Amino acid sequence: MAQNVRELDEQERLIVRQLIRDPRESDNGVGEITGVNVRTVGRKRQRMEGDGILSYYTHVDLSARGTGQFTTRHLYIIKFRLGITFQKITEDIRREEFLESSFTEITYESHIAEIDGKIALLLFIDGANDTDIVQAVQEKLIPGLHRNHGPESVEEISTMRLLAPVRIMRNYLPLVNMQAGYMRKDWPDEAIYVGE
Repeated sequence: MAQNVRELDEQERLIVRQLIRDPRESDNGVGEITGVNVRTVGRKRQRMEGDGILSYYTHVDLSARGTGQFTTRHLYIIKFRLGITFQKITEDIRREEFLESSFTEITYESHIAEIDGKIALLLFIDGANDTDIVQAVQEKLIPGLHRNHGPESVEEISTMRLLAPVRIMRNYLPLVNMQAGYMRKDWPDEAIYVGE
């Protein structure tokens, strides 16, 4: 089934670029900076949000550069056995209780993937050190996966230690264009990608 492609018009591109710079900017502020009428900004922003084109997240930096709670991050690649399908994984995830859990505490980010024809989870796991991560994965994460997806569901686990993020959500380069939680004001508009 083909998806409809929705191209952003020039005003939407201006609005999105400004929101990438500062997602907290008001419609009035976006209008002043971009030259787009404030009512148009509000209408287009609301439409893009409703269409799922714009989403907003808050990042709490719990790493050594932020609060210092976590100083190490590993990427865990957990490959499931044949028979564990994308649909089963998504249904199991949707059935989970919406409460803070050990998954919430130690998992910075996660994705469903496909490796060699099998479904996998990519999990970015945070900890105080390497041993802390290994212990949390063995004591909390793996038993949780077995409980949620079956005791024989996991076929293989690979890990990799991550040293520093380079690029986040296409436009954010923490080592280059981020300062005090915002994109640097002198970062050029031409360097902010908002689609073709």
